[in-house]
Amino acid sequence: MTNIKVIIPAFNEQDSIAHVINDIPKTVSEVIVVNNNSTDQTVFNAEQAGATVLTETNKGYGYACLKGMDYIAKQEQQPDIIVFMDGDYSDYPEELIKLVAPIINDNIDFVVGARVKTHREPNAMTPQQVFGNWLATSLMSLFFGATFTDLGPFRAIKYTKLLALNMEDKTYGWTVEMQLKVLKQKLSYIEIPVRYKERIGTSKVSGTLKGTILAGYKILGWIFKYSLKK
Repeated sequence: MTNIKVIIPAFNEQDSIAHVINDIPKTVSEVIVVNNNSTDQTVFNAEQAGATVLTETNKGYGYACLKGMDYIAKQEQQPDIIVFMDGDYSDYPEELIKLVAPIINDNIDFVVGARVKTHREPNAMTPQQVFGNWLATSLMSLFFGATFTDLGPFRAIKYTKLLALNMEDKTYGWTVEMQLKVLKQKLSYIEIPVRYKERIGTSKVSGTLKGTILAGYKILGWIFKYSLKK
């Protein structure tokens, strides 16, 4: 049996987090919610839904993901696959089965759930998200010959390959850093189209001007940093 663990960063997702956890396939061995300074009932609701809940007081998506990885690294039995997803219920957690299938069946190292237009609800992604994804993936194609079309947060990766990436980014650049390092290390990868719906609540990144600017800065910064290393 393949050992799969899920890491979910969460900041004030009390209305959505239980839905996310409950829809995750039962073949997953552990769901890890990393509470990132929530001031609502996120922790209580996640625990009630059966997740392991950690707390990361340093605010940032990358900080939360790294906290989950550190917790897993200390476990006696290491997983085969790590799946990352958001806690806002914009993804369809049951589609995790589709994401891990290429890893299990075809020995692919890394899978991104691509939020293609034909599979997402109207207004599920903001115009700045659509543009940002297009710009980032176009630059990755230009500089690295990549075939990515999305920086979607719903993604699966072999645990050993994740460790080898030596992830560093603490905030908005986490997803693009992972994809750039996958390219740099010449890991095998594939995108799987996934459905995407309007999130519950307001986005902490694309829902604010500050978040949009900072995310764009970090994403472009990682891309140009790696393009200069070629």
